Amino acid sequence: MSARDETEAGVLAGITRDLVRLHHQYYGKGPTKARSYMVNDTLISILEGGFTTVEVTLIDEGKTEAVHNMRRSFQMAMEERFRTVVEKAVGRRVVAYMSQIHTNPDMAVELFVLEPAKDDVVEEHRANYASE
Repeated sequence: MSARDETEAGVLAGITRDLVRLHHQYYGKGPTKARSYMVNDTLISILEGGFTTVEVTLIDEGKTEAVHNMRRSFQMAMEERFRTVVEKAVGRRVVAYMSQIHTNPDMAVELFVLEPAKDDVVEEHRANYASE
């Protein structure tokens, strides 16, 4: 792996770690697996295993819409924190942020559209995190 590739992988690892930290800190439970990809002006992080006990209970009772509504509201409140993680790491402005959850399987996707880059970039980072 070239020095540039190692630097880019390190940037993605830092973004993945910081997004997991934010989920853990503000949701009370963080994902158990996470990975991030960057292709040109798009950064996407896929977070697995992050529903709280309350959310799992609601999902098991068929109340998935309540979980989706709560998460959407909370994601709007967290948007600036998530944007800041990415902007600091890549040194580019986030022009759009989108977030979505899926209940079966337990997944969240954080999508960031960045200001245009001078060079095309394709990179990936994967990590497993112990459940707390």
